[in-house]
Amino acid sequence: MSSAPSSAWAQQRSIVLRDGVGVGIAVGSFGLSFGALSVTSGLSLLQTCALSVLAFTGGSQFAFIGVIGAGGTPLTGLATAALLGSRNALYGLRLAPMLQLRGARRLLGAHLVIDESAAMALANEDPATDHHVQRGARFAFWVTGLAVFVCWNLATLVGGLLGNALSDPRVFGLDAAVPAAFLALVWPRLRTRGMWGLAALSAVVALMFVPLLPAGIPVLCAGLVAVIAALIPRKADTDPTMNAAAP
Repeated sequence: MSSAPSSAWAQQRSIVLRDGVGVGIAVGSFGLSFGALSVTSGLSLLQTCALSVLAFTGGSQFAFIGVIGAGGTPLTGLATAALLGSRNALYGLRLAPMLQLRGARRLLGAHLVIDESAAMALANEDPATDHHVQRGARFAFWVTGLAVFVCWNLATLVGGLLGNALSDPRVFGLDAAVPAAFLALVWPRLRTRGMWGLAALSAVVALMFVPLLPAGIPVLCAGLVAVIAALIPRKADTDPTMNAAAP
């Protein structure tokens, strides 16, 4: 009787391993663009690789070099990157009861909390199973996080070496990688008219401040629009009749 659960787990593990490595290769390949753009924005190869190893949150890294490349200060770039990367803290709150990490494993796990590892872990969560035995979700988290980390950093190194050899990154369209990265982050979340409206308002605010403020500050202003919108109570949260009807 014990062979059936073991067989099911082996099959799930094989699927998760395949999907996690596939996600790692697909997402990690964007590190080529990051590495090339980073060195052509003024960072050294060592600084570029250190940023991928220590920061390891693609959208924030693109935000940082985007500000630096546009002439902004490192402090402004850091603030922009931190604002964009703050979403990972919310992922961590959701994943912590599931992963049950302690000590050094907790530090490593926190470093690997990104969009992809969180999505894979949640996709393999079993709602009928106690948090302490969520081995499918845990396996998906570690496989995906480590795969993306390794592929991203290898691609960053290769991209940085290639960037040093390029006189102009626009020749290969690498100058479009930063806005493309932001679009890739935002697009999956534009599922309602409210989200579309918020995105449009944020874009208008950013464009309005571009000629008035230093590079990087308009992006922070656009991010504050989303923060303010999140703090405004929704009708569903304040209307007791709607709350009573909610499942």
